[in-house]
Amino acid sequence: MASDSLSVDLQPCAFAPGAGGRTDRADGQAAYGDLTTVPTSRAVAARRATPDADTAIDVVVAEETAIALVFNGISHAVMMATPADLEAFALGFALSEGILDGIDACRDIELQGSPLGIEVHLTIGSAEFARLKDRRRSLAGRTGCGLCGIDSLAALDLHSGPVTRPAWTRGLSLDTVMAAMSALPDHQPLNQVTGGVHAAAWALPDGTLYKVMEDVGRHNALDKLIGWLAQEADGGTVPEGFVAMSSRASYELVRKCARMGYPALTTISAPSALAIELATQADLALYSFCRPPKGMTRFVA
Repeated sequence: MASDSLSVDLQPCAFAPGAGGRTDRADGQAAYGDLTTVPTSRAVAARRATPDADTAIDVVVAEETAIALVFNGISHAVMMATPADLEAFALGFALSEGILDGIDACRDIELQGSPLGIEVHLTIGSAEFARLKDRRRSLAGRTGCGLCGIDSLAALDLHSGPVTRPAWTRGLSLDTVMAAMSALPDHQPLNQVTGGVHAAAWALPDGTLYKVMEDVGRHNALDKLIGWLAQEADGGTVPEGFVAMSSRASYELVRKCARMGYPALTTISAPSALAIELATQADLALYSFCRPPKGMTRFVA
């Protein structure tokens, strides 16, 4: 998207717990004011029990915030997500869910605090908005679910066109995949302090990590990566690569990758049967159980 077609009213969210963007109301719920300082983690009191002792400790845990995605003034989805990189998240969601065909259709992104969470307002083109209204669904997403709130089984979209794959993705080497998966932990600052978030990374053909995004939800992390890559590509060229994730391979991850034309997906944990079917249908390379240094399993090569 050209620089004059998108404005973002949010600075990068702080990783430090206790920042000023989140306050607690009298009823114990969070209220969000200054969105430039929304924390992504906080310390909580707990007790650690072992066979030898019972000890009071402080534990840093990840924040999970209600994020409303609002298109041209109409709320379309409410997702529970890590309150960081929200402009990339909203854009990636819109692209991977087929609301937008390209980044140029997004005219503006604005973030607004509310008593219960954060609203991300996207201004989109009239044609895209008309299409959205035709198939609009009201869904309340959870971190482990990509189907919540669809109107009926008939509304379930499990199809995507075939992916155009470069030759280097046919038979990714063990060394390449292990290089990418081994590097993931060092690029997860939030997970290093909480142990509770997923990562989605863009890996180059040699396994070098180009960009890593984090979120409490695996599909949220992927949407953040999709949105960031789209913004990056609009300002220049994104090198070819593949997606590496610190999660299982669920159907929605495969569907999102296929819709974006990404040629390969590697995950640290198991795929579902439906994920394998969709990857086969789209000719998207799918490698799972990618656990350095033990190895990996090729499901669609």
